[in-house]
Amino acid sequence: MTISNSTGAVGGVVYAADDEGEAVSGLPTPIPVPDLETYLRERRICLSRSIPRLTNFVMFMRADRRTVHPNYLPIRLDFENVSRCNFRCTMCKVSEWPKGQRAADMTLADFKRLLDEQVGLVEIKIQGLGEPTLQRDDFFEMIQYARARHIWVRTTTNASLLHLKDNYRKLVDSGVNEIQISIDGADKDTFESIRRGSSFEQVVENCALINGYCAEKGIERTKMWTVVQKANRHQLPDLVDLAARTGFSSMAFSLNLVDFGIADWRTRNEQVTVMADFTMREARELLRRGENLGVKVAFWSVTSKYHSRSPAGLCPWPFERAYVGSDLRVSPCCVIGDPDVSDMGSAVNGFASVWRGEALNEFRKAHLSGTIPLVCQSCYESDYGGSA
Repeated sequence: MTISNSTGAVGGVVYAADDEGEAVSGLPTPIPVPDLETYLRERRICLSRSIPRLTNFVMFMRADRRTVHPNYLPIRLDFENVSRCNFRCTMCKVSEWPKGQRAADMTLADFKRLLDEQVGLVEIKIQGLGEPTLQRDDFFEMIQYARARHIWVRTTTNASLLHLKDNYRKLVDSGVNEIQISIDGADKDTFESIRRGSSFEQVVENCALINGYCAEKGIERTKMWTVVQKANRHQLPDLVDLAARTGFSSMAFSLNLVDFGIADWRTRNEQVTVMADFTMREARELLRRGENLGVKVAFWSVTSKYHSRSPAGLCPWPFERAYVGSDLRVSPCCVIGDPDVSDMGSAVNGFASVWRGEALNEFRKAHLSGTIPLVCQSCYESDYGGSA
């Protein structure tokens, strides 16, 4: 499943059914906050401050990026600072973890060491299968440490704790580049039925709080992010209204639900997805509503799956980036996001040893040979992925 392209913007073009049921394309996809130009400018600064980083970036760009043994280090990584959450969302596997936690938090010292070792990084996400603000000040210091090196930092939060201990100020003042805030319902009943354990009123208040603070500073940092599903589909126009009312200038509707590489979750989330019958009429109405309210509306979806007919059709994650769990165990991608499902090894002794290690090399080899791993098959066409 495509997560981001070479520009850092979230990739994939939406293909939906129009009013007559024909396939259409061309809906706007999410871009970095506040815009792509800002993202690219920060990348240039990042590269200009480090010869090793620039050298690796050139190697990365020149490589075919579909090889078992890459000669470059990733330019992007996902860091899961905590694998625990205070919500039990219906579409998320964290809801089944004992006490909503898989492992201990990533220490600040380990994060700094990994970041220093990975001289090629120009962009990271600090968040995984958990709520990052649960880590308190160490989370904000992680962001500051990366931003001091002009590494682009993105995170996702459920916004439930932003009012505590000035967290909303600390997050913005950390220098974070983009904050995606998950809002899956426009009223209390819908929101709290999906994001179990939440308080709709508090989350709405906190969104207004952080957006108001950004407005005071004259900056844009947030994007509202809605996972569209049967339980909230009737509220999509209301969600645009909510975005405007709480101070968001951009929002994205995600039309896909992931399965974490697990067949049972694939079955569950396929039962609540609306991707197959989402219409262009709906999309146009949401775009118009957003334009009238000053909210940039975008859509994220991947319905054109990967294939193994050629290297270009393969998922780029095994060849370009990875996901480092809070316990330093590495997973292939953020869709899986759990080393208990697919474990590429531990970064305790350095991420490079995992990147060039036997497990990830065999994982790449499986993709290149067309023997797509079972955990990846839902992202591949059924004819080429075995049993997607």
